[in-house]
Amino acid sequence: MKMHQLSVYRGPCAILSDLNIDIPRGKWTSIIGPNGAGKSSLLQAMAGLLRRDGLITIDEVNLSEFSSRELAKKMAWLDQGSSNSEEFDDSLSAYDTVMLGRIPHQGWLHLPSDADHLSVESAMQQTDAWHFRHRPLQQLSGGERQRVLLARLLAVDSDILLMDEPLANLDPPHQADFLKWQGNLLSQGKTLVTVLHEIHFALRADHLVMLSEGKVHFQGSSQDPRTHQALVELFDGRIRLEQLGHDWVALPN
Repeated sequence: MKMHQLSVYRGPCAILSDLNIDIPRGKWTSIIGPNGAGKSSLLQAMAGLLRRDGLITIDEVNLSEFSSRELAKKMAWLDQGSSNSEEFDDSLSAYDTVMLGRIPHQGWLHLPSDADHLSVESAMQQTDAWHFRHRPLQQLSGGERQRVLLARLLAVDSDILLMDEPLANLDPPHQADFLKWQGNLLSQGKTLVTVLHEIHFALRADHLVMLSEGKVHFQGSSQDPRTHQALVELFDGRIRLEQLGHDWVALPN
């Protein structure tokens, strides 16, 4: 997935300007930056949800050339605000919520197939949400809802997964599980793009894209010393990176 001279708008205002970004296929890319840098706006533009100038291409095909159904199969999207229970009907169960992820694969007015039900069960088992599948979504805690919404994302079975703050409301064990899910998806050749505030998790990604004031500050491998230096500069020297085993963590300076 590539972006060339991309500008993104909310109303008349350009939130992002002249971005050139390459998202490696089959890798995990994390988008990071200070508050207000435009991270969520970039992810929404990649999902085709915001007005834009410039090019976004998937396998050399312009994003605008995909139909809504084709794009829904190609790319799954987890919104930062999706875990707000007020967005969902009182009677919608966790299971039915995950089944919504199968809509791009279903015909008009068709009932879910056996394959749809198997995909939903597999996704909910992966996110440890299967045991409360019959409960109404509004009765779940924030962390439980997030696991259901992550299962809905997985159920789409798309090539590209866009996730805005996927760790929101998750406790440490389920945050650790998230890293396992990422590894499983990467082994299947999926392309993952996350917006994360947790720098130590973002550094687990293969590739980092740093935004600042609507521009690309730096992009590169998460293991490259130049990337680490750019990350420290991104936050005005207020953090430092330390190696812990094979991983890097960000600490206050």
